[in-house]
Amino acid sequence: MIEVKLREVMAAYSKNNNCKLTYHELAELSGLSKATLEAIGSRPAYNTTLTALDTLCRVLECSISDLLEYGKDEE
Repeated sequence: MIEVKLREVMAAYSKNNNCKLTYHELAELSGLSKATLEAIGSRPAYNTTLTALDTLCRVLECSISDLLEYGKDEE
């Protein structure tokens, strides 16, 4: 299963930039809708696009490996 770690990356961005980054502010910075960001950040089965992930990596100054984590499904 692939886990999106958007909240963790947002927290790291906030710490590194000495600010509190909200979904609303990230939406303004990225051009992605707040609803999309909330879905990516909170719904494990949400199927987003590579373009959205690319945008998030660019805006949050992170790599895809910071944003996504692969773990084997529990059986």
